[in-house]
Amino acid sequence: MTEVPDSKTIVTPEMVKEYPAAMLYFYNDSCAPCVALKPKIYNLVEQAFPEVEQFYYNAVKNQRLSADYGVYSSPVFIFFFDGKEVFRGNNYVSLDELKQRIGRLYDIMFS
Repeated sequence: MTEVPDSKTIVTPEMVKEYPAAMLYFYNDSCAPCVALKPKIYNLVEQAFPEVEQFYYNAVKNQRLSADYGVYSSPVFIFFFDGKEVFRGNNYVSLDELKQRIGRLYDIMFS
């Protein structure tokens, strides 16, 4: 299984505009779906969307940042293109759905 470390860079809502494409993943260590989904999301984004910058945050350790993004449960992943939120998902979104939804936007931006 892929080990996905927490991000050292704190990307605030103001800073997310600096990235053409970014994905923020908020999780909780005591949440089984969070832990199981984390490496799957990482691998999907790494392989299918290599231009997307990935950031991973423990929501318990980063409560202020989580609140700034309106994250009050885990897991939550948020995709941004040109600083705008384009998709927000949780453990009820399949990887296939995620790939399809982000794929269309990604192709427009990076093709």
